[in-house]
Amino acid sequence: MSQEARPEAPSPLDTLAIAERAVALAEAAGGTEVEALVSDERAQLTRFANSEIHQNVAETNGSINLRVAIGKRVGVASSNRLDEEGLRWLAETATAIARNSAELEDWGGLPEPTPISEIATAWSDGTAGATPEMRAEGVRAVIAAADAAGVRAFGSFSTAAEHLAVANSKGIRAMQRRTTAQLLTVHMGPDGGNGYSEQASVDATTIDAAAVGRDAAEKARASATPQSVDPGDWTVVLEEPAVVDILSMLAYMGFSALAVQEERSFAEPDKVVGSELVTIVDDATEPGALPMAFDYEGVAKQRVVLIERGVCRDVVYDAQTAARGGVTSTGHGLPAPNSYGPFPLNMVMSAGATSRDALVGEMERGLLVTRFHYTNPVHPKLAIVTGMTRDGTFLVKDGRIVGPVRNLRFTQSYLGALAGVVAVGSERRTLRGDFGGVLVPAVRIEGWTFTGATEH
Repeated sequence: MSQEARPEAPSPLDTLAIAERAVALAEAAGGTEVEALVSDERAQLTRFANSEIHQNVAETNGSINLRVAIGKRVGVASSNRLDEEGLRWLAETATAIARNSAELEDWGGLPEPTPISEIATAWSDGTAGATPEMRAEGVRAVIAAADAAGVRAFGSFSTAAEHLAVANSKGIRAMQRRTTAQLLTVHMGPDGGNGYSEQASVDATTIDAAAVGRDAAEKARASATPQSVDPGDWTVVLEEPAVVDILSMLAYMGFSALAVQEERSFAEPDKVVGSELVTIVDDATEPGALPMAFDYEGVAKQRVVLIERGVCRDVVYDAQTAARGGVTSTGHGLPAPNSYGPFPLNMVMSAGATSRDALVGEMERGLLVTRFHYTNPVHPKLAIVTGMTRDGTFLVKDGRIVGPVRNLRFTQSYLGALAGVVAVGSERRTLRGDFGGVLVPAVRIEGWTFTGATEH
């Protein structure tokens, strides 16, 4: 199909009007407090394997999540039907669930309205208008790098545009639009070498596909025929994908007010948990962290300092944990029903003063790690995690990469890792975390504990 013949994309739904109508219907059905979260997402994906594009898919999805409270009884229902009949059915269903639910003794109620400022950097016309041809050009550059290195490319290039609205019975009326794009690839060589690279952005046109391809291809070629090294405590340089795992896992285990209230978090105000080189915030206005104006409860997102120069400062709150703690929500609520509690969705780690080359060049003996795989908490209170290296692990001697090593298993306190940070990269990259965007540098850490090695 030619560019001229391609049908125009459908207009975005009036998400706020749909949310307001759902709230009115649920109130009429008996809800004393009602919240409607409406999303209209247009997502596309170009997938490639064995250095060939094999799939192009596109999805248009309108959805609504309705939370209804009758006193302290709360019910939640969701649907993809956004017509009048579908909204009426949803309102009746959520209300019936609430009536038949047990009371939540500490139910704090839905949040009140907060001033919300539009974040212009959350939207890109380049991403919203991305075509299969545009993504194919990016994939072509990735595959060209793989071909030049004699390896095969696997991965995907995704783009998405979302219009989001929240309305509730206490007067919240919030609308925002946002775009995201992600290119990721794994390159595989004939001699067992693997390489990984990734880049995410609000604006798909800023993703440097050729650089992503070269990074993965160089690692795949360099990691062929890896050798074994002994487990133990090593100095490591963790590249950005591995650092993202540390931040995401710490967010899950400790930066949530729910984790603190359930006494399973490591976070305590003014507790020293890391090196003075480590500062981590959640900042939804940072363009590199895939920004959002408000959370999934319609509350304006606040900048929250999580760790400042190695010292614990604050955690994030949603409406329920804020009511329980006698504070206000920081705008970090997830869609109901939510067992995770509040979550930092736009994490940013401060850059340091060490160049990328110097991170490795100043290391006498250690390992360069691209990313982790299959990481799981062992002891949340101590932030102990187990996992493995993957897609590019290299031995460094006297500041030079001397060869690839087989993947290693580790059991490591991520707080201990923060305490062991001795250098932080001056450059940062935007990657996707578990729930949102993460802007991070590479780091050098002393005393990373590897407990075993693979044989294959």
